[in-house]
Amino acid sequence: MEVCYQLPVLPLDRPVPKHVLSRRGAISFSSSSSLFGAPDPRQLSQRRGAISYDSSDQTALYIRMLDVRVRSQVGFEPERRSSHPYLCIDFRTLHTRLSCGSSPADSGTEKRVHRLLSFQRYLHSSRLLRGIPQQIPLHILDEDYSGQARCMLEKVGNWNFDIFLFDKLTNGNSLITLTLHLLNQYGLVDLFQLDMVKLWRFLVLVQEDYHNDNPYHNSVHAADVTQAMYCYLQEPMLSKSLTSYDILLGLLAAATHDLDHPGVNQPFLIKTDHYLATLYRNTSVLENHHWKSAVGLLRETGLFSHLPPEDSMNMERELGSLILATDISRQNDYLSRFRTHLDQESLCLSNASHRHFVLQMALKCADICNPCRPWELSKQWSEKVTEEFFEQGDIEKKHKLQVSPLCDRETNTVGNIQIGFMTYVAEPLFGEWARFSDTRLSQTMLGHMGLNKASWGGLQPEQTAVSEETEPSAAGADAGGSRSKEIPQGSRES
Repeated sequence: MEVCYQLPVLPLDRPVPKHVLSRRGAISFSSSSSLFGAPDPRQLSQRRGAISYDSSDQTALYIRMLDVRVRSQVGFEPERRSSHPYLCIDFRTLHTRLSCGSSPADSGTEKRVHRLLSFQRYLHSSRLLRGIPQQIPLHILDEDYSGQARCMLEKVGNWNFDIFLFDKLTNGNSLITLTLHLLNQYGLVDLFQLDMVKLWRFLVLVQEDYHNDNPYHNSVHAADVTQAMYCYLQEPMLSKSLTSYDILLGLLAAATHDLDHPGVNQPFLIKTDHYLATLYRNTSVLENHHWKSAVGLLRETGLFSHLPPEDSMNMERELGSLILATDISRQNDYLSRFRTHLDQESLCLSNASHRHFVLQMALKCADICNPCRPWELSKQWSEKVTEEFFEQGDIEKKHKLQVSPLCDRETNTVGNIQIGFMTYVAEPLFGEWARFSDTRLSQTMLGHMGLNKASWGGLQPEQTAVSEETEPSAAGADAGGSRSKEIPQGSRES
């Protein structure tokens, strides 16, 4: 994706002023001051961590780079890590690996700037700040990568879409690039008169609030679910019935459905007395947090501030209804209701509530569609989600908590976890979806799932042998040799 704003470039033969370097990555250009003039202290706190033009300009470009964020002024306090009085841990620290001599703030800043800038601009800016002149035309590499990404977007409706490759080609910005492309493809930006600056900032904040240190629940997973959701929206049963409002809700829900996921499951939050479990009374804890975090970003960016308040509130409420449907503990409730509708042939997609229910089922399918992808993609996702399970199990062992089911790497393998998940969760859901939408895509998904299940079954003896070989060495390893991770203080075993 190309940004149409042209930022002025500092001359290479002039030193960078100290006040620029001391503002934690913020570079500002004001029409009322010279390029190297001292910043206005009153504006500094509002624009720290951003690239912006004069704040009085209503079309000012604001791209958030760091953790400092302007709070919403509409009476809603967006959920933020370290903002709740009962919060005792930032779950990002569970996966933090700091290099020697670097502080957490420096490491996080470098990662975010690298992720939000293009490859070309990142290298150019780093050379600029170090006083090193540019030696080679870096735009050639940048254009080559963006060109390949654009070619992939032409086939975004293909079920074989490789989201891992797309994420590399977009320099880690797959969620931003994909979501913005789909919104434009449907004409939703023009139809709902969305401000492009607000929309871009919203998507940047959404991608940033995913913990990319999570092996599975990260922004690439959100992009993958959004792409799958688009495939389902293209199915005849949905494409001829859904309204533009339904499509907008579906895409936004897919992009934000796991927002700020801590990389551990609900039982872990409950037994460690995490503040989120207390806040949501141990009910759909993560899903409620994803929803409220998404609403916080919508209000903070003012993406729908131009709509009537009632419409905006309805959109927030229905967005929550979609995200809450992804709670796997409520799978049987939704599945039985879906099966009843299909048995009685009572689904009427001209009815708004029925369309919304179908959107809920589509998002549920998109969220757990990994077993239905081609083997090369499905295997990667299976390994990532299992590693996230095992990392939680390692934390529980380290702090003498009861290890959650499927989280013990000594007694479980990727294969047996995946076979069980397909048998008891994925197959019943996608079987009913195929009844509802009996298309080539549905049969393709069921076919891939059958082949993947057989492939994992064939790998079972090999994985079992490997786990038996590594078990003695693991048992004798020093407990401190595993990756250092933190846990909430005052936690207890439930």
